[in-house]
Amino acid sequence: MHEELAAVLARMPDEQKTTVAGREFWLGHWHGHEVVAVLSRIGKVAAATTATTLIERFGVTRMVFTGVAGGLAPHVRVGDVVVARDFIQHDMDASPLFPRHEVPLTRMTRFPADTSLSNALAAAAPLALQDLCASLPQAEWLTIKLENAQVHQGLIASGDRFVSQTLESQALQRELPEALAVEMECAAMAQVCHDYGVPLAAVRTISDRADDTAHVDFPKFIQTIASRYSVAVLDRLLSTLPA
Repeated sequence: MHEELAAVLARMPDEQKTTVAGREFWLGHWHGHEVVAVLSRIGKVAAATTATTLIERFGVTRMVFTGVAGGLAPHVRVGDVVVARDFIQHDMDASPLFPRHEVPLTRMTRFPADTSLSNALAAAAPLALQDLCASLPQAEWLTIKLENAQVHQGLIASGDRFVSQTLESQALQRELPEALAVEMECAAMAQVCHDYGVPLAAVRTISDRADDTAHVDFPKFIQTIASRYSVAVLDRLLSTLPA
């Protein structure tokens, strides 16, 4: 989201903009790392294009995605955080030629996140939540008990549908009982990174329960909580990774 990118760019004072494939890529430095920041855009095709451009044009050697998602598993609540361990396209169905969810010609239904990078992200995430609780006045917590927010690790499901109805959410839970969260980009980026051999890690802040109930004001959640969390987790991550 634009709010998240703006918060990230505020930490890259030397950023320079380059436009490729209709996207604005921002090159700069953060904790001694050369960084390229960009909006993935929404949907699997858009995200795959962005990931491919990052690799082909800018030569990135590691990729980290931050953003929001809908919670699927019953114990994943609004304000919680999910660090991906693997990704699946919940709307991939080339049956009967291939098994449901299997990406044709890959023999894969799930694409793994990079273990080392994900471990570092999982270590950074709870510290970032602590930073957010300490720095954000409780009046801006949007009725969310951020002090109780949890960091989960596991499967993230992606698809070209914005899941916002209880019946669809329940159907996904039955079909993919291990899935913690649902969104629209990461599995496509994981497929691209797998093809190129580029490590990928992803973290998603839970903004809703992907059902009929509106828990918080989404734009306010992005601006007040998600954008701040993206910056905090990246700051913690980049401060520990070797340059």
